[in-house]
Amino acid sequence: MTFIPSDAMNRLPAQFFAGLTRNVHRIVQAGHDVINVGQGNPDQPTPPHIVAALQREAANPLHHKYSPFQGRDELKEAIAHWYKQERGVELDPYTEVAILFGGKVGLVELSTIFLNPGDVCLVPDPGYPDYWSGVAMAGGVMEMMPLRAENDFRPDFTKIAPEVADRAKMMFLNYPNNPTGAVATPEFMEEAVQFCLDHNILLVHDYAYGTIGFDGVTPPSFLENPDMKRAGIEVYTLSKTYNMAGWRVGFALGNPEVIRLINLYQDHYFVSLFGAVQMAAVEALTASQQCVYDLCAKYESRRNALYNALNRIGWRATPTSGSFFAWLPVPDGYTSSSLADLLLNEAHVAVAPGIGFGTEGEGYVRVGLLVDEPRLEEAAERIAKLQLFR
Repeated sequence: MTFIPSDAMNRLPAQFFAGLTRNVHRIVQAGHDVINVGQGNPDQPTPPHIVAALQREAANPLHHKYSPFQGRDELKEAIAHWYKQERGVELDPYTEVAILFGGKVGLVELSTIFLNPGDVCLVPDPGYPDYWSGVAMAGGVMEMMPLRAENDFRPDFTKIAPEVADRAKMMFLNYPNNPTGAVATPEFMEEAVQFCLDHNILLVHDYAYGTIGFDGVTPPSFLENPDMKRAGIEVYTLSKTYNMAGWRVGFALGNPEVIRLINLYQDHYFVSLFGAVQMAAVEALTASQQCVYDLCAKYESRRNALYNALNRIGWRATPTSGSFFAWLPVPDGYTSSSLADLLLNEAHVAVAPGIGFGTEGEGYVRVGLLVDEPRLEEAAERIAKLQLFR
C-alpha cells in the first residue's frame, strides 16, 4: 500500500540543519573531539528553583487532569507581571496573552491561522528557517527582506515594492536577531510598526532572545511601542531566558483579536501544557531574575573571549550586540558551506553555514556561544592551524 502525503507536506523546505547534525555525528563516530558551535541549544541547566517548582507541582493531583484548554490564569498573569516589571509594558493577561507549546509552534501555526494560499508574507533573509515552514504549509508566498551589514542587519522598508507591500498580509521580524546578533532600536521599531499599520500587515515579532543584550544594552520589546498592539503580536519563549528549551513554554502577546484566533486554533489541537510545567513557569517569571542577568553576563563573557581569540588569529568580525550567536564573514575563496565543511573535517569545529538561513546569509557562518570560554578559544586555535587568515 502506498501512502501519499498532502501537498502541504510536499511544500515543506528541506531541513538544512539535519544534514549538519548528521555530519557532526559522522565525525564524532570516527573518534574525533568535535567542538560543536553550530547549533542553538542552550548548554546550561534550568535554574534549580524552577526545577524544584516542577518537582513540587508534579505531585499535585490537580495537574494530573486536563489543564484548562487555554492555559492556567496564573501563568498568563505571570507573563503580564514579567512584561510590566522587566519592560514596562501593560498586558491584559486574559485577552492579550496566549500560551504556546514553545515559540516555534506559535511561529509556525500563525501562518496557518492568517495566510491563505497565495497570500504574501514578508520574511527576513537571513532568518529563522521555521518561518519558511509555516508559510509553506499554509501555501503562502514569501517575499524576502534582505538583512545586510550596511543597514545594521535590519530591513530597509523603502526597498519593498509598493505592490508587494500592498499584497502582504503578514511580516516576521526577530530582534535580537538569529543569526546576525543585531538588536533593534526604538526608531526601527517605530518604523516597522508604522509600515505595517500603513499597509494593513500583521506584524509578528519573534522575541526569543529578548533578555540577551550586551554592552549595557537591554534589547527592547516591540510592545514598548504604544502602537504595536494595533499592528500585531510579539512571540516570547522561556527557552533562552531560563535555559528551558526542553520545557516548551512560549507566549503570544499583543493584539486581542490575534490572541483570540490563536486560542481558537489551539483549542482544536491541544489541551494546554502539563499544569506542573505551567506552575514552574510561573516560578521562573515571578521569582528573582538574578539567574537571567547572570546568564546574560555569561554569554557576554563568552562573546568577548571568542572575538578576542578570533582577532588574535586574524579573523576580523564586528562583535554581535545580542542573542547567543556570533555572525562571522567567511574568508576569500570560500562559500559558507565550503568553509563549514573545512572547519568540521579538518579542525573538528562545527559551525552553521549562513546559506542555511537564506541567500543573504551566504558569505557568513554562525557560531553559537554555547560552550565555555576555554573551548571557544580552543576552537580558534584549531582554526588558526588551517592558516586561512594569513
